[in-house]
Amino acid sequence: MQRLNADRLRSFFLGSRTRYGMVFTIVLYALLIAIGFVYLYPLLFMFVSSVKSPADLLNPMVQWVPTEFYTGNYEKAFLVLSYPATLMASILVSLVPSLLQTFITSLVGYGLARYRFWGRNLILLLILATFIIPPQNTVIPQMLTYREFGLLGNPLSLILPALMGQGFRSAIFILIFYQTFLSLPKVLEEAARIDGASDLRIFFTIAVPAALPAYIVSFIFSTVWYWNETFLTSIFLEGGITTLPMQLSKFVQAYENLYPPGTVNIFDRLNEAVKMSGTFLNILPLLVMYFLLQKWFVESVERTGITGE
Repeated sequence: MQRLNADRLRSFFLGSRTRYGMVFTIVLYALLIAIGFVYLYPLLFMFVSSVKSPADLLNPMVQWVPTEFYTGNYEKAFLVLSYPATLMASILVSLVPSLLQTFITSLVGYGLARYRFWGRNLILLLILATFIIPPQNTVIPQMLTYREFGLLGNPLSLILPALMGQGFRSAIFILIFYQTFLSLPKVLEEAARIDGASDLRIFFTIAVPAALPAYIVSFIFSTVWYWNETFLTSIFLEGGITTLPMQLSKFVQAYENLYPPGTVNIFDRLNEAVKMSGTFLNILPLLVMYFLLQKWFVESVERTGITGE
């Protein structure tokens, strides 16, 4: 009996062949909580600082729990960022190109994966080269070409390249779809062709549903990259459209411009809480998008093997 109880205790704490023990579970959860805290700490610190009142900011005793939920910082940041206008501009230059890029790159990836033709490997090599070569090396020829066609300062300078499969980092999405469609069983297409289905119908009824995880991953990553890209966006748009990240990069100057000269006191000039509020408002749409799609995003990452960056 004592030996049986000892085996049960040993199995409970150390585990067995069929289950993990309590010790392993505690260590695993402690490790996951620690890693999660490392990733969430900057976001939590930013949010807590953004809702602190001026008195809480000056009080060294107030760290993580403000004495009041102060929204004045967000009101100032909302005005500085011109939030409604810049939000709509950000959606225009990120969501629209991302949707087009995701669909077009899936067509390119499907064609490269399912059809055999001369020069296919060369095309794959050139596509990979467009991802390896830094965009700073090709931005001047692009800018001159866009200027010749009158696209500079126009959202079409971002939309048209995405429509042609040459948007921001399109190569990686083509490779994702290429690998996804390459693993699609050929018997499904052969059965559809026997039933008289055209290539276009096979793509939409068989390939697209099977590649749904790749579509979700590509769309989310594309949206994030378009949203955060300020270097190329500022060059191609030439100030014609201002996005949230672009407005955030000149936040301090825009904040002081809200007030007449000499009216900004030293506290407002050094008020980091307003900057934190502006940063949080900048990433808020991406957080909302992720929380809405997190279930499908996690499943898609597991099925496609993408780790992100």
